[in-house]
Amino acid sequence: MPIIRVEMFKGRSVDQKRALVKELTDAFVSAAGGTPESVHVVITDVDKEDWGSGGQLCSDKFPD
Repeated sequence: MPIIRVEMFKGRSVDQKRALVKELTDAFVSAAGGTPESVHVVITDVDKEDWGSGGQLCSDKFPD
């Protein structure tokens, strides 16, 4: 049972997440085999103030 984990900033719509899950699943099956039903995708939405990069909070680097 493959699991694909995605961590990204909050703000995507349900439709965007739905499309992402479909595309990731299709790509995995195409590249590695298996069935779509065996692929699991876990999406974790993260606030920008809870993510740091290059010594800075992303909320400081990418303000809304």
